[in-house]
Amino acid sequence: MSAFTGTRQLVPLILRRDRVVLPIWVVLLAVLPASYAGTYAGLYPTAAERADYLASTASNPSIVALLGPVFGDSVGALTVQRAGLLVLIAALASLLTVVRHTRTEEEAGRRELLGATVLGRYAGLTAALLVTYAANVLLGLLIAGGLVAAGLPGDGSLLFGAGVALTAVAFATVGGLAAQLTESAGGARGVGLGVLGLAFALRLGGDAGGSGGTGGSAEWLSWISPLGWPPRGRAFAGERWWVLLLPVLFSVAVALVAYPVSVRRDLGAGVLPPRLGPATAGGGLTGPFGLAWRLHRGQLLGWTVGFGLLGLVLGGAADAAGDAVQGNEQVAEIMARLGGSSTLAEAYLGSTLSLTALAAAGYGIQAALRARAEETAGRTEPLLATAVSRSRWLAAHLLFALLGPVAVLAVAGLTTGLAYGLSVGDVGGAVPRLLGAGLAQVPAAWVLAGLAALLVGWLPRFSSAAWAVLAGCLLLGQIGAVLKLSQWALDISPFTHTPQVLGNNWTAAPLAALTVITAALLTLALRAFHSRDVPTQ
Repeated sequence: MSAFTGTRQLVPLILRRDRVVLPIWVVLLAVLPASYAGTYAGLYPTAAERADYLASTASNPSIVALLGPVFGDSVGALTVQRAGLLVLIAALASLLTVVRHTRTEEEAGRRELLGATVLGRYAGLTAALLVTYAANVLLGLLIAGGLVAAGLPGDGSLLFGAGVALTAVAFATVGGLAAQLTESAGGARGVGLGVLGLAFALRLGGDAGGSGGTGGSAEWLSWISPLGWPPRGRAFAGERWWVLLLPVLFSVAVALVAYPVSVRRDLGAGVLPPRLGPATAGGGLTGPFGLAWRLHRGQLLGWTVGFGLLGLVLGGAADAAGDAVQGNEQVAEIMARLGGSSTLAEAYLGSTLSLTALAAAGYGIQAALRARAEETAGRTEPLLATAVSRSRWLAAHLLFALLGPVAVLAVAGLTTGLAYGLSVGDVGGAVPRLLGAGLAQVPAAWVLAGLAALLVGWLPRFSSAAWAVLAGCLLLGQIGAVLKLSQWALDISPFTHTPQVLGNNWTAAPLAALTVITAALLTLALRAFHSRDVPTQ
């Protein structure tokens, strides 16, 4: 029997399990670059306008660090820079997909059951990588096709699409290696996210200190980061096709380590030895809330630190971003609709905080779905066999789904206000205003967390559909105002109803309404969970 025996049979199984999530992130990421291209073509139709925009943004280290360098002043070059964060999101989605279908399967015991059949040792890892690789190839082709349809040259479109796809493939392979190192899926995700975070930090430092990609002293940091390779392919600015070899060689090198390791370890074990806990539980683990804190604290800390750093970058870029669009009435109108302020810098901050709130909603969904993960792993039923009630157990997890967005958005508001206040010389005035602007986004994030909780309690098999709702809100927020969609379409997203507190006039009524909706969703979730079987597969 070959070590790859059974791979062909596992691929359809993976596709069936990811039939909702996989198409969502592929299509969503594929649509965004074309929408950016159309936006730039409409807002900056002449070379002079694009040159002015470039001169005011490329010189600001915060903007370059956040989005990456820009090479040239064409619509295509500006689109590549604007889509810089898309590479990070595609890499994250690919990494998590591979971990989900490798280490998570082992941890749940399904890999052992499949291994009792005619299944080679390489089959599970290979099937997960093949599906993720194919999804990224499709993503790259869709990105290229969308950019061509938007009127951009074919060579640059294909190079950029290939760069995004191959970089995501590289981190999918990192996920395959991370799955071999630890005994738990959480540990594998932690290792993979640590590598991704390091790559982003290297790219951030290299781009911020590398004169925007023009050969500064720190640019070598970007060259050693896989996230720094796609923009340095110079799509639409004298294409460097050889840069595509870098993620290919990186993927091959990581795979050459992952595959031998996968057959040298025991099934269910990892290369890194687990850290043994104390012989007796501490006082904090005497109830469901203490246990929930133990399960959620690592992720909450990571998200909080990440949001704090993001706030520093966004706040530092705000003043330059306002100057960049000064005099462009179309941009000012769009930013005012998104940010709710007549001041361009504050309109920029309002719009970026709205986008940050979507990420905070992602944490809320993740925290709510942790309850479903505990249930499917078989750890909930023994707890419910004790004196712990169903409502208390689920409420413990939902508490973090509610408090987590509050914490991360508060930190994001504080650091954004600090950075912006330092840049304009008004820390005392900027910090409380931006803290309030960040906290104003919380009720909208709560609604999505409440929806995820309702799915866990009522339709647990479809609980992952909460991510599809988040993706829809992201799509409406990114292109809805630009395309001037009808108000009823924009109102589908709860984030549309968040008042922009940086504006002159706002009311708290929408916040109260969103909070009431969240309370109703959570109440229904608790009742539904109390009535259904546990576990439900």
